[in-house]
Amino acid sequence: MSSKTVIVIGSGLGGLSAAISLAQEGYRVTIHEKNPQIGGKLNVLKQQGYTFDLGPSILTLPHIFERLFARSGRKMCDYIPIRSLRPHWRNFFEDGKVVDLDPDPERMAAQARKVGEDPENVRRFLKYSADLYDLVNAGYFEQGLDNAAAFRKFYGLLNFLKFDLFRSMHGGVKRYLKTRHMQDIFDYFIKYVGSSAYHSPAFMNCMATIQFRHDLWYVDGGLYHIALGLQRLMDELGVKVCLNSEVVEVTKQDGRVTGIVTSDGSRHSADIIVSNMEVIPAYEKLLHEDDELMKGLEKFEPSCSGLVLELGLDRKYLQLAHHNFFFSDHQREHFHTVFRKRQLPPDPTIYLVAASRTDPTVAPDGCDGLKILPHIPHIDDDHPLTRDDYMAFKERVLDKLERMGLTDLRKHVVFEHCWTPIDIREQYYSNKGSIYGVVSDRFKNLAFKAPKQSTKYPNLFFVGGSVNPGGGMPMVVLCGQNVAKSVAAWDRQ
Repeated sequence: MSSKTVIVIGSGLGGLSAAISLAQEGYRVTIHEKNPQIGGKLNVLKQQGYTFDLGPSILTLPHIFERLFARSGRKMCDYIPIRSLRPHWRNFFEDGKVVDLDPDPERMAAQARKVGEDPENVRRFLKYSADLYDLVNAGYFEQGLDNAAAFRKFYGLLNFLKFDLFRSMHGGVKRYLKTRHMQDIFDYFIKYVGSSAYHSPAFMNCMATIQFRHDLWYVDGGLYHIALGLQRLMDELGVKVCLNSEVVEVTKQDGRVTGIVTSDGSRHSADIIVSNMEVIPAYEKLLHEDDELMKGLEKFEPSCSGLVLELGLDRKYLQLAHHNFFFSDHQREHFHTVFRKRQLPPDPTIYLVAASRTDPTVAPDGCDGLKILPHIPHIDDDHPLTRDDYMAFKERVLDKLERMGLTDLRKHVVFEHCWTPIDIREQYYSNKGSIYGVVSDRFKNLAFKAPKQSTKYPNLFFVGGSVNPGGGMPMVVLCGQNVAKSVAAWDRQ
């Protein structure tokens, strides 16, 4: 047991995972959270009988979450009830084609044939994906590798070449899949990290295996119940949570961080600090670092943001599955517009959740509650978009959905809630309104994120989507577990 104190700044999933894992290592842990509830982007909205997941709405790799409970001799199913989904999601195209994504090989083969894709191509692609996943998972994920030296030591040159480093993610996809429909579907797995399939490295194709091997899951009552389950576990472990406690400064002395100052002026000392605030905003706003340090972080450019639109309807659209994608007719242009031109796309790909397909408790009888999320650029403070710009884009999104089968959608809206990147940055202090932390770009950072331990202050650590292994619920939970291991290993030195 350690008598040392740890302060965790922020209670996103990464912060919760780090706090739980550090408590299990014997540290005395306190979380300071600026908002009135835990969870960070894992957030919920309840209005007029509708329940919406404001943030993540897909659960993958539940075994990573299960470790948090198993280390304390508990079972996750006693805290967080989950169920697998079929199909994984439904894909709608402008030419009228509809394709379901299903982990069953025979059903997936039938779906491939609907768009003229040889099922053998899909099988070969998934084998390629599985090989990449096993490679990435062994070191980068499970060992928490953080820098080039650690990679060289773990993988060696021969294995490093297996990462398919000379192709983009899209290049890896089109090597196996020949129809535009199937290429677009598997390219868009990049949504998990808010990046472009044309600019991300090919090893990001490992993400298909995350779903096809380990399934896709839903949490009864909505995904915010993950946060509620983790809160129960923290209560049992003695982790203290201070809500409405915004950290405005990290204090430092003699090359170490010494504690925090909160918005009410109170000071709290700590032996170790773990920041769930993203790396760049934390160094800039909490530590007030100079331009030289900040310039070295520029390669960790933020991921995309999104327009987060929730609609309560007075009817159901029966053609929808639980998860749905309405694809751009020009996906390459969509990626280029968002990630290179940094403009609102004229024809976006749209993610749409109709959770009442699985869970009747999240909408009134006979009604759908839709969460709608197109990816859009992060905030450009030099050329900012206005709320009017975002609202005009919202109308473009609704036009597309009505055109692609959700007839008279606007006429059936009885409740509406909308967040722009401006709202996302204000709510979570994410870098430029980013949703997924750091962008994965093979030319800027080769999909690497910042290291988990500060290069300037040895007792300052980071967790979440801006550090390795990056964004997405299971990855930030894994990051929290790896941060705890790093803290304990450093502390023992």
